[in-house]
Amino acid sequence: MTNLYNDTIVAPATTPGTGAISIVRISGPDCFQIVDAVVQLTSGTVSDAAAYTIHFGKVFAHEALLDEVLVSVFRAPHSYTGEDAVEISTHASAYIVQELVRLLLARGARFAQPGEFTRRAFLNGKMDLAQAEAVADVISSTTSASHRVAMNQLKGGFSAELASLREQLLEMASLLELELDFSEEDVEFADRKQLETLLKTTLEHVERLASSFRQGNLIKNGVPVAIVGAANAGKSTLLNALLGEDRALVSDIAGTTRDTIEEVLNIDGILFRFIDTAGIRESLDQVEKMGIDRTFRKLSEAEIVLGMLDSTAPLRPQLESVCSRIDFRSQQLFLLLNKADLLDAEWVNKNVTTINSFVSSTGNKAVIIQLSAKDGSGVQELKSALKEAEKGLIPNADSVFVTNVRHYEALVQAASALRDCRTSLSAGIPSDLVAEDLRRCLSSINAILGTDLLDPEVILHNIFRNHCIGK
Repeated sequence: MTNLYNDTIVAPATTPGTGAISIVRISGPDCFQIVDAVVQLTSGTVSDAAAYTIHFGKVFAHEALLDEVLVSVFRAPHSYTGEDAVEISTHASAYIVQELVRLLLARGARFAQPGEFTRRAFLNGKMDLAQAEAVADVISSTTSASHRVAMNQLKGGFSAELASLREQLLEMASLLELELDFSEEDVEFADRKQLETLLKTTLEHVERLASSFRQGNLIKNGVPVAIVGAANAGKSTLLNALLGEDRALVSDIAGTTRDTIEEVLNIDGILFRFIDTAGIRESLDQVEKMGIDRTFRKLSEAEIVLGMLDSTAPLRPQLESVCSRIDFRSQQLFLLLNKADLLDAEWVNKNVTTINSFVSSTGNKAVIIQLSAKDGSGVQELKSALKEAEKGLIPNADSVFVTNVRHYEALVQAASALRDCRTSLSAGIPSDLVAEDLRRCLSSINAILGTDLLDPEVILHNIFRNHCIGK
């Protein structure tokens, strides 16, 4: 694909002031001459420098030394963007970076748009569109699992699967198109049994990739965990104990939490997104009722539900309230017997027996943990149990997962087209209509890879506008 951008762009590639060194990146046909006009090397010029070399130089601004810098030289096509490119390493002063960029702009560079460096890499064939989108995921990854998934996509794991599917579909679509050219001779180039087999396996593959979006989303954004229960059961106290800080307001007054509070916690490399909810109870307060309604909505989004039970209050009504709102087919329930420190061992054991009996009577399962959110006892046991539960949700982070909403929607559309194609084939529909369904499927896969885009400007703008400026 030809790069439509033939000017030279510049932007900071790092955030000034967050470390010892900042990097300013410049890419495009005039980058060497522009840098030579701004940076004085101790020997030679950037224009004459060999590729993949680093040079010491000085930058002057307002007739005074601005900084001593290191200049890294990359020559097309072997650079990140596929163009001639330079990276200038400076001290991490916001003033130095701002002045250096100003000098480069004054010499003819243009300030880069968000994601424009990666966009140029895509346009110059350095990576496909799915890999380009993975760059942002690598940068934003916060756990080992999210990093492995993003790196797998950046290295082309996801793209390789799609490319293989695409080649098979292209071959079959080509044979069907050939039949249209000989329609008057009633010739079949595409073996219908072979096509049916291919459609079946391809549909299974596409549906598997689409279904991985749920797990991919958990890896990328964290496993959603809702903390629910009666008012004043200790939900906010538990959230504070898990986070190790006073994030949620705690008091003995029922109804203190009137809206959901979300916080992300990394437990040994696994990301959990905890949602503290308003206490479930009857209320005449309109604001509190709105918070309780939102609790029910957030509860439906959770993969894991922590049902907080006040061990000093009657348990059965609390159990009925929590369990009646759990979808045991798709959600895991942890029943937390809170305030266990206020009871003696005999009462704690009786409460555990009551909980076990109730859960068994419903035909479902739950993890039961005794704890005291106030003094922190049992919190570590809860964290360990959450880690075990995550293994069932995400069996292997090294597999190919879909983490991008755009990819997921395109795969859903591809699966729909394949199902239509199978229906048309089994009904004996003419080849031109079968071929049209195949083309719809190919169009969806092409949209993920960035191949044969129907409206590339719109798609590329929507994708790269969310990248950071210097990437």
